[in-house]
Amino acid sequence: MTDKTIAFIGTGNMSYAIISGMIKNGFDKNRIIATNRNSEKLAKVAKELAISTDTDNLAALAKSDVIVLSVKPQMMADLCKTFVDSGIDISKKLFISVAAGLTIERLQQMLAQKVTMIRCMPNTPCLLGKGVSGLYTENATDEERAFTQSIFENTGIVTWLETEADINNITAVTGSSPAYFFLFMEAIEQKAKALGFSDEQARQLVQQTALGAAQMVASQDISISTLRANVTSKNGTTAAAIAQFEQSGLVQSVSDAMDKCIARAQEMEQEL
Repeated sequence: MTDKTIAFIGTGNMSYAIISGMIKNGFDKNRIIATNRNSEKLAKVAKELAISTDTDNLAALAKSDVIVLSVKPQMMADLCKTFVDSGIDISKKLFISVAAGLTIERLQQMLAQKVTMIRCMPNTPCLLGKGVSGLYTENATDEERAFTQSIFENTGIVTWLETEADINNITAVTGSSPAYFFLFMEAIEQKAKALGFSDEQARQLVQQTALGAAQMVASQDISISTLRANVTSKNGTTAAAIAQFEQSGLVQSVSDAMDKCIARAQEMEQEL
């Protein structure tokens, strides 16, 4: 499908990151179209990425074989209505949605037909090429699956989900979880400042430690629990801190928070 033209409808930060990765990895920039209602943002995209841009979503739809729907979920119904009302034949096009809370069935209802649809749940580290994207489809061909995977591999790793409900699960595991880590880092940073470290020192100490810990996980074929145990000498300082976390119910709190994330995702499916 490398000869297909792909349109990104609603080119924000995530779409920009995906397009940048595609171009860096050899995708023909002449087969990429980006749209946005904001002409200034589009001018920036056109200048920096040298791709075709358009404020007219319907023009991009008509020219493209693959459509990435990346507008806000609350705007999706109105966008899809313009597609339907335009009379443009979308029956043979592949749609990829990165909108949270909108099921394939709901999106197909909005588009008034059972178009080929792949849902994607990326996370914000995709902006750095270090992301995770969960993909799910019910009716895409092997070729369409492979093409979609190749797109999102430009921003990190890709995992295919067995059920659509797993979109909500991976939202809790990867989609929302950067914020969990930021919260934990923020708590350590605040305490570092309270202990007398300057703002700059606290930031550097926390970010370097987090980066080093993540790289230890990524570079060693050792379980995370073993890595933790290796740092936790019996009756030592780390053991005292870990014991306090356990007494405070950290593990259960994380589990409960992720359940809340999943529940909210399920609620959004009903609202949208």
